[in-house]
Amino acid sequence: MNKFITLLTTLISTMLFTVVTLASSVEKHTILVVGDSLSAAYNMPQDAGWVSLLEKRLGENNFSATTVNASIGGDTTAGGLSRINEALRYAKPSLTIIELGGNDGLRGLPIDEMRNNLDQMIVTAKTSGSEVMLLGVQLPPNYGPTYTKAFSDSFSLLADKHDVALVPSMLSGFEDDPNYFQADQIHPSADAQVLILDNVWPTIHQLLK
Repeated sequence: MNKFITLLTTLISTMLFTVVTLASSVEKHTILVVGDSLSAAYNMPQDAGWVSLLEKRLGENNFSATTVNASIGGDTTAGGLSRINEALRYAKPSLTIIELGGNDGLRGLPIDEMRNNLDQMIVTAKTSGSEVMLLGVQLPPNYGPTYTKAFSDSFSLLADKHDVALVPSMLSGFEDDPNYFQADQIHPSADAQVLILDNVWPTIHQLLK
């Protein structure tokens, strides 16, 4: 009887140790999103935005992860650069998603300045120990082919330079469909948020794996 109790106790202890070990080995992720109105759930409830939908999808796919949305409507790359250090200190992310540049382009700001700001943001995030992912956008053609191409190329050039993940256009597949934009025809509607998530999800999923 004593041998049976000893054996049972040993078995239970082994099982508990295994469960605790497995639980402690599950990596917990924090994803920081530093963006503008495209990521700030502009003109809609926060839980309808793609960043909130991302956190739900992470849970549905058995990732232990939380999202920190540090996106501000109207922000430029200069604004993002000025606040990324504080955001990184607060969130301590394993993955930082940078979604900025659209407002620089719409205002016709110098491409070199935009590129330099993004460059510094990438370096700062990587130095903190975070992986980095860039989200690009495309400008309408009325900005001229030279400026538009230089703007678009900036994202791929930076991704190659720093060996970071890139989604060239977060609005890919619906950027020309007015049904997925609000009345201003600039900001994606609530219905478009899941489409944005579908565009960025494969890259995020691969990075977290």
